Amino acid sequence: MVGIGLIGVGFMGMTHFEGARKLNGGKVVALSTRNEQKRAGDWSSIQGNFGPRGSAETDLSGVATYPDYHELLADASVDLVDICLPTDRHETVVTEALAAGKHVLVEKPISIELDAADRMVAAADRAGRLLMVAQVLPFFPEFRWVRECVEGGKYGRLLAASFRRVLTPPQWSADMSDFRKLGGWGIDLHIHDNHYIGLLCGVPREVFSRGLLKEGLVNHVSTQYLYDDPDLTVSCISGGLAASGLKFASSFEIFLERATLQFDAGTYGDEWVVNRPLTLITDDDEITTPDPGGSGEWCAAFTDELQAAVDGIIAGEAPAVLSGQLARDALRLCHAEAESIKTGRAVAVC
Repeated sequence: MVGIGLIGVGFMGMTHFEGARKLNGGKVVALSTRNEQKRAGDWSSIQGNFGPRGSAETDLSGVATYPDYHELLADASVDLVDICLPTDRHETVVTEALAAGKHVLVEKPISIELDAADRMVAAADRAGRLLMVAQVLPFFPEFRWVRECVEGGKYGRLLAASFRRVLTPPQWSADMSDFRKLGGWGIDLHIHDNHYIGLLCGVPREVFSRGLLKEGLVNHVSTQYLYDDPDLTVSCISGGLAASGLKFASSFEIFLERATLQFDAGTYGDEWVVNRPLTLITDDDEITTPDPGGSGEWCAAFTDELQAAVDGIIAGEAPAVLSGQLARDALRLCHAEAESIKTGRAVAVC
């Protein structure tokens, strides 16, 4: 049994805790938060942009609770430290956890600064422990289905892909409403796209971007990803410019040799609206809406993400979808896009 120690009990910490309830071969054995009420199980102050509010009577039976995360790092029952803290605390806690001999899963983004990401990846190598980054997007049913479809090759090779991910700046959390703490929407939001593109299409050679900067940070971006294969066309639009009635929207269109895949959905007002369900259009004129699977539970993708981390520890190797290097490459793309916007030129991803 892989013992999980959770550090940070905000909305994402709560989501990971709930997602871990249905793991095979792993469970939360400890958590750390400075908030006394949360250590007592009163999580009613927690809310996010999806899923339920926290419960005033969260069951923490069998879970050790610590006000100081260093106590959790010293707990011998903890094999995997799950870090759900603000991004500016990631490097310190990740490196301390690795030095304590623990495997690590840290919430996205791995960091805001590339040097910090490099140091974390190097620290994991030195410690001989797994550093995994919780980039959950590939675990959502539609995105998982597309990845399995492309990797399986049933409809031929990937020819082109376009993605969109936009939001209105959230007001449900003081930390989230201050884009400066997040590295701008060009990192906090758009790193999901860059991570998935790296996973599905490979990391490009260069990026060419246009967009809007706010206090030096990317607020909105439109990017063309440039690959060694001149026939592969990949693009993405992402940012925090949407009117308040459009809280979030996401879509994709994937072109394979013998099929086109589409999906388009978002939160309009307070309603989740699917403009185009996952759709498979094949070259024999068949148009179907495949069932991408999934339990439908609000935290199911996070359960799958945590399961992949547990399975990786058991196997002794981080799964590609959670690798620290891929997360670092996604951050590299974000920084290259910012430089491309500033200079008006294509920028190498290095």
